[in-house]
Amino acid sequence: MKINPSPSFSIEITAESTLDRHALEKIVTEAEGICALAEGTESPFRFIIYARDSAHQEEIIQALENAEETTVLSAEEITYRSHLGGKIETLNRMDLAAPGAMSIAYTPGVGRICMSINENVARADALTIKKNMVAIVSDGTAVLGLGDIGPEAAMPVMEGKAMLFKGFGDVDAFPICLDTKDPEEIIKTVKLLAPTFGGINLEDISAPRCFEIEERLKAELDIPVFHDDQHGTAVVSLAALFNALKITGKKIENLKVVINGVGAAGVACSKIFMEAGVKNIVGFDRTGAIYKGRTEKMNFAKTWFAEHTNPNREKGTLSESMCGADLFLGVSAPGCITAEDIKNMADDPIIFAMANPIPEIMPEEALPHARIMATGRSDYPNQINNVLCFPGIFKGALRCRASGISEGMKVAAAHAIANLVPEEKLCEEYIIPSVFDEGVGDAVADEVERIAREEGLARETIDETALYKLR
Repeated sequence: MKINPSPSFSIEITAESTLDRHALEKIVTEAEGICALAEGTESPFRFIIYARDSAHQEEIIQALENAEETTVLSAEEITYRSHLGGKIETLNRMDLAAPGAMSIAYTPGVGRICMSINENVARADALTIKKNMVAIVSDGTAVLGLGDIGPEAAMPVMEGKAMLFKGFGDVDAFPICLDTKDPEEIIKTVKLLAPTFGGINLEDISAPRCFEIEERLKAELDIPVFHDDQHGTAVVSLAALFNALKITGKKIENLKVVINGVGAAGVACSKIFMEAGVKNIVGFDRTGAIYKGRTEKMNFAKTWFAEHTNPNREKGTLSESMCGADLFLGVSAPGCITAEDIKNMADDPIIFAMANPIPEIMPEEALPHARIMATGRSDYPNQINNVLCFPGIFKGALRCRASGISEGMKVAAAHAIANLVPEEKLCEEYIIPSVFDEGVGDAVADEVERIAREEGLARETIDETALYKLR
């Protein structure tokens, strides 16, 4: 299955040639690259080119070098170059050169702030970075689709996550990658770090350990704890489902949902779907259907899943279970379903194929038969992307000093995301807003805060003006 060229394999090329720029662009296109940028009216020319993979990058460079009287002066790998030194940094919010700044920011003035917090620890939420700071915690055991690659290799993902928090929710976040796989050590470490942060975002921790770690931390900390691989995927999937149902006219309580992949995301999607009203979910893992009474390759999370799903105790194959199903949700592996499977689903089948970068079925193969198709990819319509969710959820929770994040807050976030698609624009190719749509983070934050207050999870906020206004 051929992957389309993408920015993740972009290269910047400077080439000297007697050919004009358009002729060089044509060479790139014939080599199946995408020219995202072409600059220069005369040699040398500069190009930004998207490729499929590293080998394809070399093919494109070689194609240009083979052109008549053309020399590639330089070729640089943009993704590697962009990660040099990391992608985030800390910035001072005070000018240390300003009169008296050193005495205010540091000693002796800072001592007054320390004692103020010592008198009332809640003031830390107003007088330190805790007010708007989230820890992104990972052990590197389930990074993207790469698996257990370790804490150092996980850091670029966690840095990227911090960028997304800031860019889409104006929430500060810092990556913390732990050199342990022991759940007890992870729990203990996060608890020790917690006074510095207003919330904890768990990331890329393998199942089933991630369930225990999250549940323990939620019970033992008084700040929001959110495992994005579980709940971010679940919230955005539910938002997409809400709008898919508006188009198909199906009722949520009448759906048959087949889920392939019963790990962190699959279990969380099932829970939030049931919270929203779905009654018939059948889940599959590598062993097959999960049903009450199955004993092979089970764990505590799958045992819970077996006890709460598959009301008809289906034990057949994935293809057999898809017969008559309304929704297929894949959080698994490429190529596990076929066009024939979709043909056998109920009328107006809905496909959420979210394996990345290659989904369970490619849209080109599914769409002749599916009414609605969504993936986790940005180069097709209907990208189910966690970025729509987690910045706003934490923004709303931090704003009201919520002690946790409830199922009600997550469902409200899903409704907020779904409602950002205007009714007049809602269609098969537009069931979910873009991450760049204005106001996504604020809309999610507002609903999350509203439900937190309704459910009694919000806490009294510090009157910040009283801390500094003398008159």
